[in-house]
Amino acid sequence: MAGVSRDAVLVAAEGFAREVIRPRAQRMARGDDVHFPRDILEEAAKRGLTGLLVPREYGGTDAGHVAFAHLIEAVARECASSAVILDVHVSVATEPIVIFGNEEQKRRYLPRLATGEWLGAFALTEAGSGSDAAALRTTATRNADGSYILNGSKAFITNAGAADVYVVMARTGHTPGAGSISAFLVEASTPGVKPQPPLHKMGLRGSWTAELVLDDVVVPGQNMLAGEGQGFHVAMSSLDSGRIGISAQATGIAQGALDAATAHRAAHQFTSTLADMDALTAASRALYRHAAEMCDAQQPFTREAAAAKLYATDAAMQVAHQAVELCAPDSQSEDHPAAIRVRDAKACQIYEGTNQVQRIVLARHLLKT
Repeated sequence: MAGVSRDAVLVAAEGFAREVIRPRAQRMARGDDVHFPRDILEEAAKRGLTGLLVPREYGGTDAGHVAFAHLIEAVARECASSAVILDVHVSVATEPIVIFGNEEQKRRYLPRLATGEWLGAFALTEAGSGSDAAALRTTATRNADGSYILNGSKAFITNAGAADVYVVMARTGHTPGAGSISAFLVEASTPGVKPQPPLHKMGLRGSWTAELVLDDVVVPGQNMLAGEGQGFHVAMSSLDSGRIGISAQATGIAQGALDAATAHRAAHQFTSTLADMDALTAASRALYRHAAEMCDAQQPFTREAAAAKLYATDAAMQVAHQAVELCAPDSQSEDHPAAIRVRDAKACQIYEGTNQVQRIVLARHLLKT
């Protein structure tokens, strides 16, 4: 690892979670803030935590995926909403530029993202093409001058409405399937970029999730990532890495739920249940760290990331549900830490590829001959 040490990031991440995130966690869980919590990004940037996957020459710390996952777990243990804001920004909104961007794109966007000057978002999902991403319908029509006109609508986009730049997947060809999809860097200030109001969600209420409408958005040709027709590859590569972050987020949610249960005196008689919850959380942590280590070592890790995402998110749901039961009747309150965790955990089973998709990914690896 060429950048700062993992231990240094861990110390910074735990301090950030304790000092910045914990005091506001309950307010975030209620979704009380009308304005996007931009200061979370700013405070993380001050501690060198927003450019963990960005090389030093572009303003990052090049700390790697193990360090990144440490950050996400530490933050999610206190507040899953804050964790997903940072997860999307640091991973799927920034890393595609690190991996696929040309030199001009890297120098233009990475320093702004790495230092927290800009917030990023990832726009793949559409209302009619969630798990089947290759069926997306947003179009990018090429102009004579080499620019593209984007039209379409993206659904359930984290950080939409607050992001300064979006990694957008759109269809540049007329044939169906993955081969005609391209990736674009779309700046939020571009005319025709129209984020809709944030959704009212069951959980993760402190993060903004919204539809992103693209209405005759003109994007320069030099804002295409990796070349025409390479967008699906960009998206799938990004999601592989992103699943490490979601696994870490789920582990943090599980740990937070376990914290709530162990703090509840009435739960202490259920020692075997608490032990099971701890084992599920520890196993989730081991799986995501293994996937992150393989990613940092530049070894294939698609299978490991899928396994970590499947196990950790299911485990988070199970641990959070058990925490609600152990903390009853107090946990029937909407503001109880266990109730918050069970609401937040559900989303982790759905985004960055549903758990059924992870099972398909794993089965394909197992059945290869």
